[in-house]
Amino acid sequence: MTEVVGVRFKRAGKIYYFDPAGIELNMGDWVVVETGRGPELGKVVISPKQVLSSEITETLKPVVRKASEEDLVQREEFGVKEKEALEQCQETIAQLNLPMKLLAAEYNLEGTRLTFLFSAEGRVDFRDLLKELTNTLKTRIELRQVGPRDEAKLCGGFGRCGRPLCCTTYLSEFTPVSVRMAKEQDLPLNPMKISGVCGRLLCCLSHECEQYRTMKGKLPPIGQAVTTPMGVATVVGGNPLKGTVVVQLESQATVELPVEEVKSEDIGAKDSSGKSGA
Repeated sequence: MTEVVGVRFKRAGKIYYFDPAGIELNMGDWVVVETGRGPELGKVVISPKQVLSSEITETLKPVVRKASEEDLVQREEFGVKEKEALEQCQETIAQLNLPMKLLAAEYNLEGTRLTFLFSAEGRVDFRDLLKELTNTLKTRIELRQVGPRDEAKLCGGFGRCGRPLCCTTYLSEFTPVSVRMAKEQDLPLNPMKISGVCGRLLCCLSHECEQYRTMKGKLPPIGQAVTTPMGVATVVGGNPLKGTVVVQLESQATVELPVEEVKSEDIGAKDSSGKSGA
């Protein structure tokens, strides 16, 4: 068994696992950890726990220490510098006329590395930009291009539901979303109606997909012959959320009934005497 602790660097960001290194940690504690970008400040979101060693796919880096007041103050100071760096970078991008949209700037805890996040329609040759920023800001610079979903997560906004975007509030990782999910929920396949502000399929299509699949499995398929309290009918629709079936009676009238009142009927089935049923 191996002890791990879950740390998150941003709100709704991905959770990374570290070795607590014998440090007593609790939910909500701020810690300093070593990352590929140098020392970073993160928040404990999963208390230390034991997991199977076979579940660990990478070498765990240790938690360096609990964050001090000085660490938190320093992070706030670098937050101000990040805004200044964004302005400087934006001016340089405009001067070089580069086809890129600047999104965010992030210093590591010690300020020895500054990462700029940007989006663009294609690949961008930013060598001249990197050279100018390194000379101006006097620190190690990294430029990282992100996709449409990451752009939405960084910028924030509101979805069709009127609520803040899922990716900015609680969705820590993007899961695959397909048009099939929209079909299973009987949603219109108009891209304008099933796409988010990022231009990709709505992440929330995956939230209820399994529930819809289960509920629809309890309903008879369209075209199925059924018996109802009002006689033999044919299924012409259904509402999985309400648990109802829409049937067409022999009189051509359409009725919506609870699924419990509808039973499958094999119209062409033979009875025990071998004669076809009426």
